[in-house]
Amino acid sequence: MARDFVIINLVVGLLLALCLRHETAPQAEPEQLLASVDANAYAPGVAKPVRAAFVVLVRNSELAGMKRAMRQIEDRFNQKFNYPYVFLNDVDFTPEFMTETAAMTHANVSFGKIPHAHWSYPEWINQTYAHECRQRMHKQGVFYALSESYRHMCRFNSGFFFRHELLQDLDYYWRIEPDVEYSCDIDYDPFLFMQRQGIKYGYTIALHEYPETVPTLWSTVKAHIAAAPEFVRHAAGMRWLSADGGATYNGCHFWSNFEIGALSFFRSPEYLAYFDALDRAGGFFYERWGDAPVHAIAAALMLQKHEVHWFEDIGYYHNPWLNCPQGAAARLRCHCDPAKSAVLHYWASCTREWVELPDANATAPIPASTLISLLPSASASQ
Repeated sequence: MARDFVIINLVVGLLLALCLRHETAPQAEPEQLLASVDANAYAPGVAKPVRAAFVVLVRNSELAGMKRAMRQIEDRFNQKFNYPYVFLNDVDFTPEFMTETAAMTHANVSFGKIPHAHWSYPEWINQTYAHECRQRMHKQGVFYALSESYRHMCRFNSGFFFRHELLQDLDYYWRIEPDVEYSCDIDYDPFLFMQRQGIKYGYTIALHEYPETVPTLWSTVKAHIAAAPEFVRHAAGMRWLSADGGATYNGCHFWSNFEIGALSFFRSPEYLAYFDALDRAGGFFYERWGDAPVHAIAAALMLQKHEVHWFEDIGYYHNPWLNCPQGAAARLRCHCDPAKSAVLHYWASCTREWVELPDANATAPIPASTLISLLPSASASQ
């Protein structure tokens, strides 16, 4: 009986994923997207149809893993499209790192150092208390509980990466990390697809966050909404984030080690005010707020459903989760196992739950009175 139950669940999951693939396929075929683009537009060293780049936060010690990831993205996509790379680090890159990564691509590469103010404790953080909080989380068994650099990374990716001088001439970014794998040929330009379809944020996997890492994140978000109700423009997004009308956070977030986004979203006054409210609350250091839930909450509440896109057709692996296309045609251009895709697992149910949101979305800020009814208490705990 147990074996039959597992098989039934697997079949149902596969059928769900196949249905979602049909619903989320790109609205235009790659050939249509590229038909009006000059054949030479993607040559190395020339301006691309979209002002975009791969943005990589990486350490010198991660050189080997970075080269593996670059080999993957070059073979699957960028050897045809030649988008540039922007490498960022909180210390100077070594000559070895710069030489060897540049040798992996024909595209332009840039190397930048993160300003100290973007990778340090702000003046309002009590570092003694932050240390005590890390020790307490360590006793609770929280991942990266003791790591200060992890917290600086999450804060940087939440509120500063898009402000770096090397990104100022860009409109879109594609985040890449060391040791990730791309298992499918990508024969179209995702940047151009997003630009022409009006998409602001793209993801491959959406998961539930570990609640012990964000105990006061949601109450902080609700306090910000109460103070700035114009932050919420997408009523249905609240349903994706909360199963009880906004009282608590269900942990849904887009896994941000893969994300393709419009930088205008992060540079908007609404997002900047939201990040500032979170930063002032101290949760990046007193808890372990990740950039993934920070990005996802903003995207779900600020953007319309059609402005957030599931790149189901991009085969992607970051330990331990895989996104693998489910359709039969995808197997002709992919080497991943569709039966192991995260979309079939409960922990990644947020992936399909976004796609299943209703399409009829609010097109104007929600009145403060409505928000108050959605959010029972700005001071309530998660």
